[in-house]
Amino acid sequence: MATLSLDEEVRLFTNNAEREKYNLLGTLYGIIVALDYLERAYVRDAITAVQYSPACTRLLSQYMTMLKLVKDSVPTIEQFMTRYRMDNPAALHRIRVGVPATVEHSSEAGPETGKWIAETTQNFITFMDALKLRLRAKDQLHPILQELVTGYARFKGSKDWEGRSKMVSWLITLNSMKASEEITEEQSRQLSFDVEHAYAEFFRSLSSGKERS
Repeated sequence: MATLSLDEEVRLFTNNAEREKYNLLGTLYGIIVALDYLERAYVRDAITAVQYSPACTRLLSQYMTMLKLVKDSVPTIEQFMTRYRMDNPAALHRIRVGVPATVEHSSEAGPETGKWIAETTQNFITFMDALKLRLRAKDQLHPILQELVTGYARFKGSKDWEGRSKMVSWLITLNSMKASEEITEEQSRQLSFDVEHAYAEFFRSLSSGKERS
């Protein structure tokens, strides 16, 4: 008869597939906790609306991505939180609403500005994810980039942002291609670099008070 040693490490998985599943579940758990802390910080005025909106949008986007990856193990988020004894009501509310509080309610920056920040952030994330997923064809990238560049135009002073001019330049490059043509690997790396810098510049500009729409 096999004996159980109290000093023996209990393994949650016995193969790579199970290990990956628990890694994904752990990531989902972490996203929910992070979202809860973010919501509480915003309510306490520990962070501004400009800081809160992009962070919340990104966490919600990451949550949606993770939920797709663990859908076989997580029927509902409520069941997941109950199973792992999670007491994070602020995160659960935000997940149910699906948009940051700055979009759900009026914010210090104004409801439209909060909505635009959230939408532009989501456009950035969608485009960066597309490049990470190795999408290369014009008809795959052009619509996403076009929506991103259009969102830029809503913000005062954006014409002076270096990132905007680079994104417009890439839009022109894609416009000159046939629908089925693909950018090269070198172009993809440069585009990823440019869009990540534009993303950082976007929030630096908002945080420094240059945007007050």
